[in-house]
Amino acid sequence: MTHSVLILGAASDIGQAIALELSRQGAHLHLAGRSPLALQAQYGSQIEAASYWEFDALAFHTHGAFFDQLVPKPTIVVCAVGFLGNQEAAQFDFDVTQKIIDSNFTGPVSILNIAANYFEQQNSGQIIGISSVAGDRGRQSNYLYGASKAGFTQYLSGLRGRLFKSNVHVMTVKPGFVATKMTAGMALPPRLTATPAQVAVAVVKASQRRQDVVYVLPIWRVIMTVVMLIPERVFKRLRF
Repeated sequence: MTHSVLILGAASDIGQAIALELSRQGAHLHLAGRSPLALQAQYGSQIEAASYWEFDALAFHTHGAFFDQLVPKPTIVVCAVGFLGNQEAAQFDFDVTQKIIDSNFTGPVSILNIAANYFEQQNSGQIIGISSVAGDRGRQSNYLYGASKAGFTQYLSGLRGRLFKSNVHVMTVKPGFVATKMTAGMALPPRLTATPAQVAVAVVKASQRRQDVVYVLPIWRVIMTVVMLIPERVFKRLRF
């Protein structure tokens, strides 16, 4: 079966890597981002079976019309929308806080609600959400980003339960550190850092196996299990 895949946040490094991996497997791609012309220039001739769409995760009122115009309708939706933001700036400027929350939670929920309702009517489909290990436990250095991703993780978990009876699969992806434009300049530990291509391969393989939750590098599952076991009286003193 040839899948029609909608990738939200297709301009991101992770979104692009997933698009290229799926293209190699023959999928038709709807690539969505704020600027379709910029997307076409970004992808060039790397992908043949693709259409380019304007999509703004923060323009909630446009999401219904956006999904309605997609032809053919997607059989898989990948949400790679995300915004790290600046924790310190957000602590003193709620506009920054709101952009972090809306980019990582409210916007994705808005469009995925629409996709979920469509898939439920079809009794088939797959939703893949790129969340983060940052949502597993709040760290003082990025708790606003982490909180928004925690909300997204719980949303996907609940959606997975709701849609299971309709044969719609919902998968949560927790990449850990990834070397992307968003993390450029950060001192990331090499052994704990994946490339966008590694994320893409892991996502596609896990999608085919219909896994529920995926840690791209398995070590992150161990790390976050340990982190979750640290007592709060100790955790609050850790400066990371």
